[in-house]
Amino acid sequence: ARGLLPRPPLARVLDWRASVTQGVLDLMASAGPDALARVMPLVELGIHHEQQHQELLLMDVLHLFAQNPLQPAYLPGDGGTAPVAAITDTPRPVTWTDHPGGIHQIGHDPAAGFGFDNEGPRHQVLLQPYRLADRPVTNADWLEFMAEDGYARAEFWLSDGIARAEAEAWQAPLHWFRPEPDGPWWQMTLRGPMPIDPAAPVVHISHYEADAFARFSGARLPTEAEWEVAAAGQSVEGNLLPRGVLHPQPADPRQSGGPVQLYGDVWEWTAGAYGPYPGFRPAAGAIGEYNGKFMANQMVLRGGSCVTPGGHVRPGYRNFFYPHQRWAFAGLRLAADA
Repeated sequence: ARGLLPRPPLARVLDWRASVTQGVLDLMASAGPDALARVMPLVELGIHHEQQHQELLLMDVLHLFAQNPLQPAYLPGDGGTAPVAAITDTPRPVTWTDHPGGIHQIGHDPAAGFGFDNEGPRHQVLLQPYRLADRPVTNADWLEFMAEDGYARAEFWLSDGIARAEAEAWQAPLHWFRPEPDGPWWQMTLRGPMPIDPAAPVVHISHYEADAFARFSGARLPTEAEWEVAAAGQSVEGNLLPRGVLHPQPADPRQSGGPVQLYGDVWEWTAGAYGPYPGFRPAAGAIGEYNGKFMANQMVLRGGSCVTPGGHVRPGYRNFFYPHQRWAFAGLRLAADA
């Protein structure tokens, strides 16, 4: 809805942004050491907050363009700083990585740099042995779910999920469509309409859909702790916003040795309800409302997406959405008990 609100011309928005930026710079230049020590954490928080809205703006743009009958593109198909991969008929086969479980530390380590307050305090968790799929679920996997009438089979769905799916007539992920009845599926992207790539990660699905697919597959969604422990030793890089692709890409079949695409491409739904970690206390004042007041009825996603700014993801980052929401660049990765 916010994308439908009247807005000032671009030039006026840019002028306002420049004036605010200059005001912040002037404040920092004139502040004494004590004042600067108080201001800098707020400036850093503000920068990371803006990065969140850079991603949200692109989510809004796609959602609005997908409802436009002309299906405009935000970026031409040949734009960006990295090429869009050619469509691959055969996805990378799924393999599983076994994790032994045990006692682990999760949550943000302040010594590692910035982290939002909802990422801490760092604390111990006990994990049972588990397995994690080495790649996200693909469009080809999802087409099998649809072919097996997965959207109508209540045995795979949470009660609230099947009720929402029936009420809103879900038959495919958000932004999927068929130009011709019974023809191949396409999807709306920031580069305009594109044929479904079977090997690319499925995107724009709700938590309800992700959970139903996991049950259909005889698996489950990973817990937050399982995902974070598996990701902790991985390089924080992937198909993020700086690459300019703006769409999930197939996994590189040459990569091996554990999970791939943990960062970028699609946010991955977890089984974790968004709530406070042990010992969490909101900060005093207005910034204390930044995350704590949203800790109800939402589910956690991990890993970042193809429209997440670079440097904005880390193993402990906790994104969150309501379980019925589908407009985020969200997909899933399967987990199972070992």
